[in-house]
Amino acid sequence: MAPHGKCCGDPNHQHEDPEKGVQYSLYTKINTNDLECLNEKVDGSGKTVFKPWEDRLNRESFVESDADEELLFNIPFTGSIKLKGVIVIGDSSDSHPSKMRLFKNRERMTFDDVVTTADQEFEMQKDTEGLLEYSTKVVTFNNVTHLTIHFPKNFGEEQTTIYYIGLRGEFTEAHRHGVTICNYELKPNMSDHKNPLQDSAHHPIA
Repeated sequence: MAPHGKCCGDPNHQHEDPEKGVQYSLYTKINTNDLECLNEKVDGSGKTVFKPWEDRLNRESFVESDADEELLFNIPFTGSIKLKGVIVIGDSSDSHPSKMRLFKNRERMTFDDVVTTADQEFEMQKDTEGLLEYSTKVVTFNNVTHLTIHFPKNFGEEQTTIYYIGLRGEFTEAHRHGVTICNYELKPNMSDHKNPLQDSAHHPIA
């Protein structure tokens, strides 16, 4: 599936839309402690590409693949999201990823797992400024608590480089009241659950 361009056609023209910062704020809903990137050359560098929209062109933080061109992101959220679009900024060289595969709610996937059919795939174009958005099937990517992004190849380099991944959509807080009710039930107040047999033991029948 091809991306939807959001520009006027001039690749040198940079659009600054204040709404974008709000639309692409789902990075703040990622559980970064449990986020993992497989085959990253520098430990922890995969987490750095999920950053504010206004920092998307910052080339100081990026992830580069290690053994080959593949990268695999396991992204857990602190609640539930409805994913509507993805933006990926890479390098102008052939290290830019050329394909993206998305998997919904399949935790801790490995490269052995990605042989299965993805929930959606995109053939990518080189994007160095964040002008192209890959629109997801919203019906499929509703109620997402974990997102896996697989970049299986690039345009011909041995390593893949990514500077920014932006996620657009809606967020819903996780509901925790059910857990609280269960905790109350697990620790009942014994004074509220008197056993009538125990009462009668203290009052012998005449």
